Amino acid sequence: MGRVAELAGVTVRTLHHYDRIGLVRPSARTAGGYRAYSAGDVARLREVLAYRQLGFGLREVAELVDDSSTDAVAHLRRLRGLLLERRDRADAMAAAIDRELEARAKGLKVTPEEQLEVLGARLYDAIGGAYTATRRTEPRIAAQILDALGDAQTVLNVGAGTGSYEPAGRDVTAVEPSAVMRGQRPAGSAPCVAAAAENLPFQDQSFDAAMAVSTVHHWGDPVAGLREMRRVARRVVVLTFDTDEPGWQDRFWLTRDYLPEFAAVLAGFPSLAGMADAIGARIEPVAIPWDCGDGLFEAYWRRPQAYLEDQVRRAVSVWTRVGPEAEQRAVRNLRDDLASGRWKERNGDLANLNAADLGLRLLVA
Repeated sequence: MGRVAELAGVTVRTLHHYDRIGLVRPSARTAGGYRAYSAGDVARLREVLAYRQLGFGLREVAELVDDSSTDAVAHLRRLRGLLLERRDRADAMAAAIDRELEARAKGLKVTPEEQLEVLGARLYDAIGGAYTATRRTEPRIAAQILDALGDAQTVLNVGAGTGSYEPAGRDVTAVEPSAVMRGQRPAGSAPCVAAAAENLPFQDQSFDAAMAVSTVHHWGDPVAGLREMRRVARRVVVLTFDTDEPGWQDRFWLTRDYLPEFAAVLAGFPSLAGMADAIGARIEPVAIPWDCGDGLFEAYWRRPQAYLEDQVRRAVSVWTRVGPEAEQRAVRNLRDDLASGRWKERNGDLANLNAADLGLRLLVA
């Protein structure tokens, strides 16, 4: 154990802790009774330490390395993609800072848009690193999406991310603009094209169906993207959010009591009716089960403590978009209310619900 700790650059105490919690356990012992690490144990330790350096918590790391669908090669590819993306973002930010320093040295004015250009670009590149830890396919929502896809055999997944909700047994093609998200797609997943929803690189009616799950609100022009999906596919299935209902932000206690800034995040989002009309779609409500396995923004409506976890918030774009000040205030107030019992006083009736309608909607055309 001492030799492995020395090679890995960690303390023996850290290895003992990993052994105690079942994260990395030596699989053998020497004749003298000392714990011994096999090659497989060392490979697992390498993955654990790499994910830790990328900012994942121990619980999320355990879920990642225990994922039976991901082998050692897939972990290496994922880690390499994350590291390269971090390097690229650092290089881009350094270049932007250099440009601003040069402009200021010449006495030129730097606009707010220019100052925020790098930080605001490619939102999913900033939050995508946490996706594999908390964003997974929720079977009950997936069943509703699968039913809407019907007998479609060729399926285009637009804004595909890491591949959640891609139907098994179909010929799937994915479209994803973020390199971070593409880099985290599991080995053997559908081929993925780097493109935006508003300009899909496919011929008319190329697919039986096109789907998009919890991504439309990130598109530059949602209606244009939906029309592109309609152009390339005979059927369109989209999971999105309803902001048409008056007082919609009060449906969810988190946005009502702790994060009113959420309303501004979707201020320019097209109406649900307008999006449906654009592609001739019907609208279906999508209930969120209390134990939802997909860590989307509303997933923890009956498990409020989850919103105190940084890794949960990092995988949801809302927190990045409202900014650190609003996020810290919301977390602080929620923590106080959970400790004092005020949250339970306001929301105790949720304990009797198995699912909640918080505005998720399925467009089917």
